[in-house]
Amino acid sequence: MIELDRMIPHISVAPMMEWTDRHERYFLRLISCHIRLYTEMITVGAMLHGDRDRLLGFDDAEHPVALQLGGSDPAALAQCAKIGADWGYDEINLNVGCPSDRVQSGRFGACLMEEPDLVARCIAAMATATAVPVTVKCRLGIDDQQVEETLPRFIQQMAEVGVRTVIVHARKAWLEGLSPKENRDIPPLDYPLVYAMKQRFADLEIVINGGIPDLEAAAQHLHYVDGAMLGRAAYQNPYVLASCDQRFFGAHELPKTRRRIVEEFLPYVDRNLAAGVPLHAMTRHILGLFNGQPGARRWRRTLSENAHKPGADTDVIRMALDSVLAAGQDRSPSERDGQTVPA
Repeated sequence: MIELDRMIPHISVAPMMEWTDRHERYFLRLISCHIRLYTEMITVGAMLHGDRDRLLGFDDAEHPVALQLGGSDPAALAQCAKIGADWGYDEINLNVGCPSDRVQSGRFGACLMEEPDLVARCIAAMATATAVPVTVKCRLGIDDQQVEETLPRFIQQMAEVGVRTVIVHARKAWLEGLSPKENRDIPPLDYPLVYAMKQRFADLEIVINGGIPDLEAAAQHLHYVDGAMLGRAAYQNPYVLASCDQRFFGAHELPKTRRRIVEEFLPYVDRNLAAGVPLHAMTRHILGLFNGQPGARRWRRTLSENAHKPGADTDVIRMALDSVLAAGQDRSPSERDGQTVPA
């Protein structure tokens, strides 16, 4: 099994159902060349019996990109891991953290925190089937588990079957009594417990997830763990990632302006429109690009009101961009700090 590069911090955007599809990932890649991206969770049943082009297709520009799987059958997961590797994914991740009713009924996601032996068998089978890294994304634990005891035992079992990277959402999942939405905010986050896992498992790459609002917060976590994974913050305000490459990956050029990001997105949109993808399937991911800036409401309104119309094309995006640029929002973070970008 090939290990991930331990010299580079693992800065990533979390897999999020109905959010991190191929269009979102391509858009985020225009903002950061190096941040690690994840697919939505794909179940083994969907992959083995569904439309693989639709489920697994991605643009080469998305690398590094990881495939997240949902399932609990070792043989099926091994087959899917091999398929994912053959498609060119850089990492195969097993979801042991989603708290939804649907995944519980399918015996995967967070409920597997109670079955570490099964998870270990799944990971071992997946690692045997592929040479790309196999990783785990989990919660602290579930329901009434004493997570200070159960989480280290879980991670130890993952390490024993060859896992080198564990991504920990620093919140327990309550499968009884709380909805998936409530599980995003309840119970409180416990970052120190994740830090303790890094101290205990120094040879593993421990990545922290949950409630990380920006790159500054991510940088603070790196004093204690090997990586940080942003979730909703990166989706709702994607420009929060603008200085990621400079801050964590040694890039020297200034962050792109929002205008440049939009202009670089247009050819991708044209290609997909020609392939039959409706405009709104792509523009829904860029609504938050100007969040917090003058003109943001006009940007969102122009896209929301026009992208669904029959025959809508990239002119809608250009119209939205023109409306927001009138407010002067065309500068990178460095420009706003008094620096200039060469023409």
